[in-house]
Amino acid sequence: MSIVGLTGYTPEAVERGYNNRAAVPDHPRWFAWYAEKSAAARASLTHRADLRYGPGTKETLDLFVPDGTARGTLVFIHGGYWRALDKHDVSFVAAPFVASGFAVAAVNYDLCPAVSVSDIVDQCRRAVAWLAHEGGKHGASAQRVVIGGNSAGGHLAAMMVATDPALLGLDAKSFAGAVSVSGVHDLTPLVLFSFNSDMRLDIGEALRLSPAFLAPKSGAPLLVAVGGGETAEFLRQTWIQWDRWPQSRPPGAEGPLIVPGCDHFSVLAEYAEGTSALTRATLALF
Repeated sequence: MSIVGLTGYTPEAVERGYNNRAAVPDHPRWFAWYAEKSAAARASLTHRADLRYGPGTKETLDLFVPDGTARGTLVFIHGGYWRALDKHDVSFVAAPFVASGFAVAAVNYDLCPAVSVSDIVDQCRRAVAWLAHEGGKHGASAQRVVIGGNSAGGHLAAMMVATDPALLGLDAKSFAGAVSVSGVHDLTPLVLFSFNSDMRLDIGEALRLSPAFLAPKSGAPLLVAVGGGETAEFLRQTWIQWDRWPQSRPPGAEGPLIVPGCDHFSVLAEYAEGTSALTRATLALF
């Protein structure tokens, strides 16, 4: 299922494969659902808002903490094609993990076109390193860290596995795993995407920033997940990462986690349920 580079792609095909809002006409309902559930999470969970991890305008994170000492920390990076959305949209992800005794950091980053995708990767590295060194002062734990995200955030999570752990302040024992939900792992088709007017990717930069064409630099397992009802391109994006990083497959996994009946927006809502397959698989990484 691996298609490398732009062979066979046209702008029209890329638009069909990657414009998720067009593919899911009821996406506004899901954005409203994220906002409602996230506001409820911020109202009910103990958290520290807008902790600054770096100098960029949006280099802040919200840290949700359990009662007592955290068993570990989930670092979660929002999606939006590196050009939209906010950490507040994913606050709801924290609820089942906090209930299980883990801290959750929802990470913000500056958006394209104000910065490049490469800049955003560096910002996420700073966020993880800040949590490793400073998070304990605020109730996080660097003993076991899982880095996750959805869509563009899934790409960013995978890029953390392709980063020298020393840059993240983590070691083999503390970097417990990563999860990419509906992640973009081969950025080359996006050179032809209409949104590239903001992302400003050329083929060389797309290759340098594609986890599928890099090597993992940590032994952390990478869970790749996708909604069964997503576009063929997002299914391909999931399989190419699975195929190219066999050494990073979670123990016992026989393939990507494909969530039946879910599209690009509803799959993220699986994190609202502590018993969902996606939540359980992520907790298992700890």
